[in-house]
Amino acid sequence: MKHAVECDIAGRTLRLETGRVARLADGAVWAAYGDTVVLATAVAARTAKPDLDFLPLTVNYVEKAYAAGKIPGGFFRREGAPSEKEVLTSRLIDRPIRPLIPGGWCYETQVIASALSVDHSMTSDVVGLTAASAALAISDVPFDGPLAGVRIGRVGGRLVVNPSLRELEESTLDLVVAGTGEAIMMVEAGATRLSEAVMLEALELAHAEIRKIVATIGELQTAVGRPKRPVPVVEVEETLPGQVSARVAAPIREAVRIPDKTQRQQRFDEILADAVGEFGQEDAGRRIRIKALYRECEYREVREMILDTKTRADGRGPADIRPITCETGLLPRTHGSALFTRGETQSLAVVTLGTTEDEQRIDALEGEYFRTFMLHYNFPPFSVGEARPLRGPGRREVGHGKLAARALLSILPGKEAFPYTIRLVSDILESNGSSSMATVCGGSLALMDAGVPIAEPVAGIAMGLIKEGDRVLILSDILGLEDHLGDMDFKVTGTRDGVTALQMDIKIQGITTDLMRQALEQARVGRLHILDTMQKALAAPRESLAPYAPRIFTLQIKTEKIRDVIGPGGKVIRGIIAECGVKVNVNDAGVVTIAAVDEASAQRAIDMVNRLTEEVEVGKTYQGTVRKIVDFGAFVEILPNVDGLVHISQLAAHRVKSVADELAEGEEVLVKVLEVDRQGKIRLSRKDAVSDEEQAASGLPAGS
Repeated sequence: MKHAVECDIAGRTLRLETGRVARLADGAVWAAYGDTVVLATAVAARTAKPDLDFLPLTVNYVEKAYAAGKIPGGFFRREGAPSEKEVLTSRLIDRPIRPLIPGGWCYETQVIASALSVDHSMTSDVVGLTAASAALAISDVPFDGPLAGVRIGRVGGRLVVNPSLRELEESTLDLVVAGTGEAIMMVEAGATRLSEAVMLEALELAHAEIRKIVATIGELQTAVGRPKRPVPVVEVEETLPGQVSARVAAPIREAVRIPDKTQRQQRFDEILADAVGEFGQEDAGRRIRIKALYRECEYREVREMILDTKTRADGRGPADIRPITCETGLLPRTHGSALFTRGETQSLAVVTLGTTEDEQRIDALEGEYFRTFMLHYNFPPFSVGEARPLRGPGRREVGHGKLAARALLSILPGKEAFPYTIRLVSDILESNGSSSMATVCGGSLALMDAGVPIAEPVAGIAMGLIKEGDRVLILSDILGLEDHLGDMDFKVTGTRDGVTALQMDIKIQGITTDLMRQALEQARVGRLHILDTMQKALAAPRESLAPYAPRIFTLQIKTEKIRDVIGPGGKVIRGIIAECGVKVNVNDAGVVTIAAVDEASAQRAIDMVNRLTEEVEVGKTYQGTVRKIVDFGAFVEILPNVDGLVHISQLAAHRVKSVADELAEGEEVLVKVLEVDRQGKIRLSRKDAVSDEEQAASGLPAGS
């Protein structure tokens, strides 16, 4: 049955429709907002997989090239592997939805959000999130939603809901918020050093808009929603939970206090193996249930210990930061490097400086652009003591890299002040919580070590939450254990002046802005502590670049001179590159970029470009080359491809009968520019140039 609902968001109509397309899916919603259209579908398998110990949910956001009137590039001319935008948006949709599907749901579930039409409002991701939530809400899949998403910008000091692409380019904030009608579920933000108060104001505005959308989805669910399928209940022997708890609770309480991550995990594995060995018998299903009961006990005991004693697994208090060490300049041949270690989390950050040729070309639905700052995050298996195959970056690596890049972007210099392409790589060498925040800290130090003139250093910290009823505890600088068994992972990055990025994921039914306010303030205090420690290692960017970093110089030439620098078929510019051993690039605006390993080579190239683009000056003397002799004079090239005429009367102080008596083609001759007329014709004099030279040699002023 076809049905549609609408609501107004930021002056535009959001329309959610079902019953017209994709009717074989368990839930399908056609969402239209402006000219952006996203189709979201939700389908769950009919056969259960009761032995799963995780939620079998897959979320994919897919962009169709036709959505922006484009034909895909590449040999096959069709959509291929997911782009970075598709990967990040898939995560954006997955993260708030996952906690709202009840535990124990063991049916393979797939949510697909397809962008079918995209305008320039940059809202296809939040429309996709909202549509996916609506599709789940009207389906028979158990879902404790609905939820919705909005984007908030800040233009001219004013908060803007779902800003346009043009507004977002001027915005000091790019904030995406997902939430239910009662609480916020997810936050993703990049900011230009904004205060915590501004961030909270933006969050509250976002939640107010979210409530309107959630109410609209509720209308659709009431009208056409299908009855929800029951969550399978696993039958457990009545005495088994008590037996497992009695066997593992006390050992878990002892093991959780082991400060070393590896030793602690080994002890947990031993406790679990003992329980399975004692109660598991030969029944595979029974062993799976024992593992689930063990995890429940571990979850309960760790959380109770933290809430009761205000002491964490490594002995810290709730707001304490792990010991930090910072080292810079580790790698002699790189352009900048830093090793940031916080507890058992360690990032090796390395900066490489390149030229405009190294910029990354991004062909997005919204248009083509070039990226001059790239941050790549790597998470090798040895960082967590595992042995598994090395593969390309997954969703997690792409997401962590994007968060760290967003955190650092606002403090980087503009291209005019620092005309380099910057690649920052973070290799995680140890991981026990918050490796993305270690990437931010290490990356900031590596940029300064490379001599990049950043505005100020950035640090990052991950905040956690343990909430049981009215008992609430916010944790600073969380461990992997606290992330796994806690209720929140709230990452905050910033300088001393303000916040540069936020990312929040939760496992409970949302948190209030009051809790977020407390978490932000505790994060600010922790961030300042980390910045103090970083400053002791390196207080400011180095004054000069590393010896092996390219030296880049820029020149501005007139656009009509571009062809002189490039030459026919690129012959001239290739000659400069070959002769000087440099890289030369000329853009359409006449900006010439010269990159070299040493300044001497760069200066040679600069001199050659200057000579190619030099303007003729009246009264100036030039060493020219005779190119052609005619009856009435000689044409002399005084600059590359620039000729002037020396009339026969200007060849010498005496009367000249034949030009050939004085000059020969190919001969170098000193000439003086007498005039450049309106047509650009140049009149030269050899006799005045010789006269000036003789007077200069005698010590008299020229022309006397």
